[in-house]
Amino acid sequence: MNKEDLKKRTKTFAINVFKMVNGLPSGKASEVISYQLFKSSSSVAANYRSACRAKSGPDFVNKLKIVNEEADESLFWLEFIDELELPVDKKEISRLKKEANELVAIFSSSIKTIVMKGIPHSN
Repeated sequence: MNKEDLKKRTKTFAINVFKMVNGLPSGKASEVISYQLFKSSSSVAANYRSACRAKSGPDFVNKLKIVNEEADESLFWLEFIDELELPVDKKEISRLKKEANELVAIFSSSIKTIVMKGIPHSN
C-alpha cells in the first residue's frame, strides 16, 4: 500500500467514524464519547497527511507515532461504545474496530521497520 492509498484509507476511516458517531443517542455521556472518538479518528487522517510532508526521517517517525497513538485511541473508543451496548449498527462498529486495529498494525509495523532498519524518509 502506497502513501496515497493510506491517505485515502485514513480519511475514509475518519469519515465513516463521523457518520457512525452522528447516529449515537444524544446525552452528555454520548457527547463526550462522540467528541473523543471523532477527534482521534480525524487526527489519524490529518496527522498521516502531515507525516507524508515530514521534513526529515526523525520528523516522519515522530509524526507516525502520533498517527499510531490516535489510531489506538480510536480503537479504544470504538471498543468502549461496543461494550456499553449503545444502539449502534453492530456490523458497522465491528467493521470500524477492525479497520482501527488494522491501522494500528500498519503504523506499528512501519515505525518498527523504519527504526530497526534506519530507512531514511523522503517525500
